[in-house]
Amino acid sequence: MLYERLVSRPRVDEFSFHVFTRALHPELFEVVAAREVERGGYVGSVHITTAGHVVVWRFRDIVLTEVTCPLTQTLPSRGRHAEYRLRGTRSERIVVGTSVFYRYRFQVEPIRLEVLEAFQEELWAVGDYRGLVCQFDRPGHGRLPALSYANVETRNRSMLVQVFHTFPEDWAIVKVESSFQVADHCFVPPDLLQRR
Repeated sequence: MLYERLVSRPRVDEFSFHVFTRALHPELFEVVAAREVERGGYVGSVHITTAGHVVVWRFRDIVLTEVTCPLTQTLPSRGRHAEYRLRGTRSERIVVGTSVFYRYRFQVEPIRLEVLEAFQEELWAVGDYRGLVCQFDRPGHGRLPALSYANVETRNRSMLVQVFHTFPEDWAIVKVESSFQVADHCFVPPDLLQRR
């Protein structure tokens, strides 16, 4: 699905990445595009916001929330597992209880303007038939608008989310890839759920 909304967005050096082991109040974010999936006993939602993205994943009583937002965004401290300024590359694997594995990797990548232009054209083309795409205010001086793109892939025991945020004024792309997986011993095949 393709979404377009013209709003301002902070610069790449003003971004942060957070992981919470709980849900956050939806009114903390202005959502411009969203997708929800339910499969194999879990529920996942991906939101592009005016200033980044929010991913919420639930399995039984476990909730994980991933947020990219400006450094100035006020977020609660309760349930916060991780908080990083978005710089360079970082990856981590988290085990929640005995049943959930969560992995994330983010990268801030400098990019030449002509490569960024081609990349954004590709995101628009892909957004016509899969994922979420949102365009932000076109900056001055004839530069490209910023884009955010999110794609979700699901399996019965896992969900993979890929998000790209482009920053033409900074000549940069933020790439975030996250996977949420239910341990084998907790998975009930869908055909057994239907027989109950």
